[in-house]
Amino acid sequence: MLAGQVWLSVASTIQSVPGHEPTSIFAPQATPAQSIFGLSMLVLAIVLAIFLVVSVLLLYVLLRFRARPASPDATQEPAQIYGSNQIELSWTVIPVLIVVILFLATARVIFSTEASPKPAEALDVTVIGHQFWWEYRYPKLGIVTANELHIPVSDPKHPTPSYLTMSSADVDHSFWVPRLAGKMDLIPNKVNTMWIDPQAPGLYLGQCAQYCGAQHAKMLLRVYADTPAEFAAWVSRQQKPALTSFSDANATAGEAVFQHNACISCHTVAGTVANGRFGPDLTHVGSRATIASGAVPNTPANIRAFVNNPAYFKPGALMPPMHLNDRDLDLVTAYLTSLK
Repeated sequence: MLAGQVWLSVASTIQSVPGHEPTSIFAPQATPAQSIFGLSMLVLAIVLAIFLVVSVLLLYVLLRFRARPASPDATQEPAQIYGSNQIELSWTVIPVLIVVILFLATARVIFSTEASPKPAEALDVTVIGHQFWWEYRYPKLGIVTANELHIPVSDPKHPTPSYLTMSSADVDHSFWVPRLAGKMDLIPNKVNTMWIDPQAPGLYLGQCAQYCGAQHAKMLLRVYADTPAEFAAWVSRQQKPALTSFSDANATAGEAVFQHNACISCHTVAGTVANGRFGPDLTHVGSRATIASGAVPNTPANIRAFVNNPAYFKPGALMPPMHLNDRDLDLVTAYLTSLK
């Protein structure tokens, strides 16, 4: 109990320090991340204790048996010791005990997160990794979106965790949001699961943690933990189809340009003829904070530049340049920006 109180005290001290990086494991905001943080602190304490003991013994030996001025018995050979059962026993038993403690602590964290029962109120999300973006499907809500994951905050008194069913459409990826949970690999033809229960609203950043190609470094993660009211409002907006008529004439003309080019072969815009599945769903792309999987802010200028040449922001991206003229680029930009 005392050890647990010490770790909670250490955790609260570290988390209270301002200026944490947005991907720091030292400011956990979900149960899996808190378990990993506690285990990390235990490992750190054991390693630090070993370091201190070895350093003190080394310092003692250096001082106690340092060279001294010649004395009458300087040529006398010191006492020869050919083994010590006590020393042999100690440096065998103590490391074994340390390994056992670390094994049990690690196994406890793994089983407490992996074998946790799924509440009836849990939110189900299907996560699919692509080169180089994230696809999110909410099967019970009928929502498909990309790159920005929205989930509700979980009240510890009435837990509403989000359960993520994960797989890959191409190569190996890894889903890692350090402040929410540990890493989980997304592997082709295999389904892995994990759960997160953020307890404070806000934006949590992460990264694909498995090298997956040229733009691995820009396959970023953005997880929005919304209050129940905010999440309900987001769901309501996402469940509506894209508008097909606009007050902006440029957006209306841009829809025609979008539908008469290869865009509809790769992207979906709900409520229109665009039903491609290869690229991100663009139904509500105008409401997202970023584009290109979090690489750049979602602004008309960035949308225009990305449509014109995706390699401008993400060299190696699988989307080819569209080779539209300036007028059509402006119209498509107006259309995509209007998809709120």
